[in-house]
Amino acid sequence: MLFLDNLQYWIVLLLTVAALGVEVFALVDCVRRRPDAFTAAGKRTKNFWLLVTGVAVLLGIVAIGGLGFIAIIGIVAAGVYLADVKPALDQVMGRGSGGRQGPYGPW
Repeated sequence: MLFLDNLQYWIVLLLTVAALGVEVFALVDCVRRRPDAFTAAGKRTKNFWLLVTGVAVLLGIVAIGGLGFIAIIGIVAAGVYLADVKPALDQVMGRGSGGRQGPYGPW
């Protein structure tokens, strides 16, 4: 039983650290973007997304201590940025689909 407890601990720790990596990636991507690209893409301001992704990183750091629900909030915030805002910014800044067009649009 001790083996399963240790295995579960290491799996949760690995997932928490991976989530922290995703959150840091979202924050770094947000920092590197121009402020006018956010408004051109129809998204909230750069300061708003810096706050959201920054809080996500802080929650990810706190979650390493074992607060699982906090980790979920942080990864959802970073996921929203990466899934919604980042593609819109890429398209506005000319880094979108790169000419890859499928039958129903870019892929």
